[in-house]
Amino acid sequence: MQLLDNDTFLSRLSLLFQSSKEHGTIWLTHKRLTHDGDDVTMDSADDSREYPCIIRVTDGKEAKFSTHITSEKLDKFLSAYGTLLKSSMSTLRKRDKKRERVRAEKLAERKQRLAEPILIEGPKRGKGRRKRQRRVKAALKQEDARQRMQEKQEAKEKTKV
Repeated sequence: MQLLDNDTFLSRLSLLFQSSKEHGTIWLTHKRLTHDGDDVTMDSADDSREYPCIIRVTDGKEAKFSTHITSEKLDKFLSAYGTLLKSSMSTLRKRDKKRERVRAEKLAERKQRLAEPILIEGPKRGKGRRKRQRRVKAALKQEDARQRMQEKQEAKEKTKV
């Protein structure tokens, strides 16, 4: 992890936002920086020490850098950081709700087809035999799909518990 000064950090962060505009993920981590080896309590009122803040950035691959911000520079840094975040967030893609709705409709239609039984009618021999065979085959296929769906639901229930 590379430690940068505040201005360099902001410029590298803006470049990282631009490079991952089309696709990619960026993780930002904000923490209070402590150098003590002891457990630090947040509610101690008599503590007059001021701790710097650390902000880390990574894209999960090669870009990993961070910066320390002291309490004197915090307001200036946060205003610049906030404008950078707002400008980069405005370029994010919106969800394609139409595509999601079409997928949900197809899924509902598929579930409805599984719920409806296939009627097997017609003669076993003679005229209409092939039609009956196709329906038998479709009924077997439907039953297999029902079993697979039930197994998936049972597996989901096991993972929830």
